Amino acid sequence: MDKQLDREILDILEEDGRADAAEMAQMLGAEPEAVREALERLERDKVIVKYTAVVDRSKLDADGYVDAVIEVKITPQRDYGYDDLARRIYRFDEVYSVYLMAGRYDLSVRVRARSMQEISKFVWEKLAVIDGVTSTATTFLMRKYKESGVVLAEELHDDRLVVSP
Repeated sequence: MDKQLDREILDILEEDGRADAAEMAQMLGAEPEAVREALERLERDKVIVKYTAVVDRSKLDADGYVDAVIEVKITPQRDYGYDDLARRIYRFDEVYSVYLMAGRYDLSVRVRARSMQEISKFVWEKLAVIDGVTSTATTFLMRKYKESGVVLAEELHDDRLVVSP
């Protein structure tokens, strides 16, 4: 196992998830078979968990999904800790990311639904009633400027005339 090759493969995939083994081998000056074997091992070992695309849904459908970040303060239960509460939260269909945080709150939960009302309903009916959840603060995402390292917002051009005294 070549950890340096693994790191380089992961760097390429994070930049371009569609890169295939032959392309990566050429970029890295490695044998295609070595890259294929590394990819298979990384997938088997769950280092590579999923291949995904960065999508700007606002260009397709302005009335698509609503995303929100919910800050959650919790009191972990004895013998279970943060992991058990995180597991209970990430199993909901609305949830697509959960992170343990250090700072003002304990968990950061990203959710997606068809409306702000659906997210609100999720918070009061499912999330806030979990034993151990002491408070939540919901912030709705209004516009995505950059996601997963990709700039989504088009550059703004100032077409005004320059006026000087």
